[in-house]
Amino acid sequence: MEIRRIVPNLKASAPLERSRQFYEGLLGLELAMDLGWIVTFRSRNNETAQVSVLINDATAPVHPDVSVEVGDVDAVYRKAEAAGAEIVHPLTDEPWGVRRFFVRDPNGAVINVLAHRPAAR
Repeated sequence: MEIRRIVPNLKASAPLERSRQFYEGLLGLELAMDLGWIVTFRSRNNETAQVSVLINDATAPVHPDVSVEVGDVDAVYRKAEAAGAEIVHPLTDEPWGVRRFFVRDPNGAVINVLAHRPAAR
């Protein structure tokens, strides 16, 4: 299985603008994504080194603790189902260009497993 990146998803306890000031100003990260309810920051020299801060997930019932980008999300989904893992959010094509599902790990953490969809032409 190809793992492309792993990103912690921090629950916002302050306005997202304060997170932006902290991660950009103090740590020197750059804004990679801002959907209004989630912001993602990345290293300027290693784009897979990322951290996300979110208020609440806009399309899922729970806040994911970690995001894991994989090469084939459908294959991982089938594997999770076959293993009897708890699927917290079904396999979904999101409007921001990812296909994802949430699965609960044995510790109770919610893992957002995703892949970017190819851009439409």
